[in-house]
Formats: sequence, C-alpha cells, structure tokens
Amino acid sequence: MQFPYGLSDFGKLIRGGYWYLDRTDRLAILEAMGDQLIFLRPRRFGKSLLLSMLEHYYDLNRADRFDALFGSLAVGRNPTPLRNQYFVLKWDFSLIPAYGEIADIEAALHRYLNGCLTQFVADYQDHWTREIQLHPGDALASFQSVLGAVHATPHRLYLLIDEYDNFANEVMMADRPGSQDRYQTLLQGEGLFKSVFKAVKAGAGGLGVDRVFITGVSPIVLSDMTSGYNVGEDIYLLPQFNDLCGFTESEVSAVLRQLAGEGGDWSADDALATMRTFYNGYRFSEDATESLYNPTLSLYFLKALAHQGRYPRRMLDENLAMDRNKLIYIAQLSGGEELLVEALSGEDQVLVPELVQRFGVADVLAAVKDEPFMASLLYFFGILTLAGLTSFDECRLRIPNLVARGLYVERLRERWLPLTESARELPEATRALGQRGDLVPLAELIEQRYFRVLSNRDYRWTNELLVKFAFLTLLFDDRLYMAVSELETGRGYVDLALIVRPDKRRFQVLDLLLEFKYLSLKELNLTGEQVRERSREALAELAPVAKKLDEAEAQARAYGAALKERYGFAELHAFAVVALGLERVVWRTLKVG
Repeated sequence: MQFPYGLSDFGKLIRGGYWYLDRTDRLAILEAMGDQLIFLRPRRFGKSLLLSMLEHYYDLNRADRFDALFGSLAVGRNPTPLRNQYFVLKWDFSLIPAYGEIADIEAALHRYLNGCLTQFVADYQDHWTREIQLHPGDALASFQSVLGAVHATPHRLYLLIDEYDNFANEVMMADRPGSQDRYQTLLQGEGLFKSVFKAVKAGAGGLGVDRVFITGVSPIVLSDMTSGYNVGEDIYLLPQFNDLCGFTESEVSAVLRQLAGEGGDWSADDALATMRTFYNGYRFSEDATESLYNPTLSLYFLKALAHQGRYPRRMLDENLAMDRNKLIYIAQLSGGEELLVEALSGEDQVLVPELVQRFGVADVLAAVKDEPFMASLLYFFGILTLAGLTSFDECRLRIPNLVARGLYVERLRERWLPLTESARELPEATRALGQRGDLVPLAELIEQRYFRVLSNRDYRWTNELLVKFAFLTLLFDDRLYMAVSELETGRGYVDLALIVRPDKRRFQVLDLLLEFKYLSLKELNLTGEQVRERSREALAELAPVAKKLDEAEAQARAYGAALKERYGFAELHAFAVVALGLERVVWRTLKVG
C-alpha cells in the first residue's frame, strides 16, 4: 500500500494509486449547506487535500477525466449535478510572506494573486469571449477583469482559499517588532487583505463568483474583516462535518489489518492500541459521537509500517513541531501556564461556558486573556479538543492524545527545569529507573531542584498533584513509553503509568507504575530540617508515613493487576511514593507479575 503522507494533490494521489480515505459522499451535503462556506481545522489536518479534491471535482476542464478520478469513489457512483461545471480559482495564502514592510507585503500579495490569475486565464483560454486585462501592480483590478470575462460565459467561478488566516497566525507567533501594526494596516480599515475579501464578497453578488470554500486554522481573520467578508457560513462545528478531515478508528483498524496481511513483525491489535493512544481523540463538534485520528500523524505511522515494517522511531512527526510555538505563546500569557497545568492534570478538567469563536489579532495580542479565551485558542490550534458537555451546559475540553500531551509536558519542563540545569542528571536518572528500577537518582533530583521550583508556582496545587507533576514532566518519553497520567483501569485512576511501546519491548526497558501520596510537615510533626537530616529508611518507618505507603501500595497492586491484564506484559515494576512536605520522597518498590 502507498500512503500519501505529505501529498495534497488529489489528482496525483489518485493517478499514483495511493490510499485515499473517501469523503466524496459529503459533496452533496456541502453543496446544500450554502454557497460560501468556512471550514476550520488545526494545522496538518488534511484541509489542503480536501480543497484539491473539490478543485478536481468541480473543474470544467477536468470533465473528461471524471471517471478516472472519481469513478471508484462514492461520488463517482452518484455524482451531483454541479460536477465539472465551474471555472476553479485557488488561492493559498500560506505562500504570501508575512514579514517585511507594508509595501513589501502588499507587493508580494499583488504578485501572488496576479500569478494565480495569469495561470487561471491560461487554463481556461478557450472559454473567453471578452478581453481580460491583468494589471501587474493591482491584483484587485485584475480580479475584476477576470470576473467580467467569467460573467460573459455560461459558467461561473468556484473560488477556493486555503490557509486564509496564515498571515494572522504568523503575526501572533512571531516576535518581530511592528508585526501587529502591519497586520492591522493590511486587514482593518481599507487595508489590502480586507479589500481582497471585499472584492470576493462583491463578486458573489451576481458578478461571476458562485461558490467560495475557505479553510484555515482559527476564526481570527473573520473577526478582523468584519464587513469585509460577513457572508460566509461557518460549518466547522457541525456534527455532520466532524470527520470531513480525519480518520475514524474503524477506518484505521481496517488499514492496519490489510497491512498486517502483507507481512511484518508487528500486530494489528498492538499497532491500533498504540495509534489510539498517540493520535486519536479529536472532536470538532459538541454533538460528535466519535473521536478522530490526526490524519497526518496516522499517515506518518502507516507509511513507516508499510515501508520499514516497524513503527516510526519518534511518534511525533516533526512537521507538527510548530505546534510547540502555540503552547509557548499561551504559557507566557497571564494565567496561561496555569491553564496548561489544569489541562494536563487529568481528563476533562478544562471547562468553558462555550467556545469563543470571534476574536481578532488585537484581542489575542493585547486584550485580557481569560481561560475561555485561551482554551478556545488552544481548541482551534488542535492542542485541546471537545469532550462533551457538562450538566450545566458547559464545554468540556481535554488534551486529545499522547502526542499533544507530550507538547504540554515539554513546554512545562522547559519552564520549570531549564535543560542547562539537568542536561546530565535527568538522562542518567531516567535510565536508572527505566532499566534497573532504581528511583534514587530521580528522587534526589526532584528533592534538590524540582520541589524548589514547583513550590514557588502560583497555583492552587493539591500537594499530591504537585508530586505527580514533578515525576510526570521528568519521566515523559514517548521514544520508549506510552506515558499516561490518570489512566482509567476500571478500578480507579492510575497516577502515572509508563507502559513500554509494543515495538520497544526488545530493549531492556521496564514497565512502570507510580502511585503518589503526600504528608505535610505539620502532619509529621517535624521541621523541614529534621526531615532532611533523617535517612529514607528511618522516615519510612514513621507511623504516618507507613500508613500512606500502605495505602499507595494497595492501590499500586490493584492498578498494576489491571494494567497487566490489559497490556499482557510479564512483570510491572510499581512504586508507592510518599512526599514529605516539599523536602523528601520515600517509597516502596513492588513487582506485579
């Protein structure tokens, strides 16, 4: 099987015999939804391929290739009356540079749009009955001339706009002086970007533009454009389009079983469980009944299986590494780091009355950022996702999967324990635990450095949660593990489980489970100095400590048995861990097997 990883050209995909997940059955529904549609999804979620499919389906120049392109797909068996009826013009705003002076950006925009229009005129040259004037320095005048020629034919224009908000995203994430001023100049008032969308709106008023389909990541530009383009219909939260981009579990499972039939030293069931943990979990509608797999990450994984016969070494495709910048941006806002902690502390912890759907760049860069605002931004970026509604009609938001969780952990670890302070100690400590079950080096690192940092954070920690975060952020390593916090076992929630990836079991790596408890110095009736002076063995024998260790051990054994049954490993190394204030850590080691 050939997987179209990184391929967004529908024609090349079909001609090359690549695997394609058919969504053409939605074309009739899309047509019925309206003439000007806006569809938002996170980066690398298949939006460009969707636009390419629309382009090939509606393009009147490709009518003679309809059977070759769509004959084997759902719409080929039941085409809509609009197939191959349009001139198709496509703009990709990610190709327009978002830096430089205003004059430079405007000139680049004119050049890009004129280039698209020049190619458009050439592609449909046999249809023109009216002369078209292209103006090198004025793409809007060129567009008006093209629309006049379109209007003189029996056909109309279908305009596709990809990454319409790319410039806004670049402005938000970039730390360049004057970025916000340049953005406002281009998109507000009578700015050029706003004028482009005003021209599209005017063209749809009987001047040749019949349909428009716009994709992007967030609704930021829609807010800033206001009257520039206020005729688009938002379809990105509707349940019938939840899986317009993205794969369902049944679809992923079917592909894995077909691949497994072609041979390979891996199990389809294990591969599905791994993909579910790392890539599943996205929901884009409050009423969606099924979660989705990230399509780019799934294709990255499937291509590795097909070509190399094994899982990819790293579960995060580095093409998605830019999502780190989104978390860096949120973390530095007032209350942003607290939101990341809240999201990471357990499932469905982030609650907002509703998603904030209209906000401009000025709001993002300058306004007060409350939690609904920041959480909504993370939703559109794909780093939080919908998880249903509460009994009070609030939106539950959660981190969708382990890849996204890894981005959170990485960001918080960088803020709390700079690599310069732990470049040598942390790898040695995690190796000691992961290979030999030796918790001492990691405990000493946490006691001597990490507790000091975390205790100064302005959070409403439960102290047990603080201990869990110390271990979670230091031990998270998707290269070897499926590291899961608050994993449901049927008997409760495991504090932290580090389950070896199925493809890594040939290495000397231990499955780990940690259960955490906390005792304050007041409960111990000891000072911090007294706790620091005593040995771990002596501290573990104190009655309050022994009691907490017994509680943690009982939970660890119960959860460990459930995990062993679920994952089928031979032996689990478990730890009952008790933190004594923010001074020391004591534990018992036990094996479940």
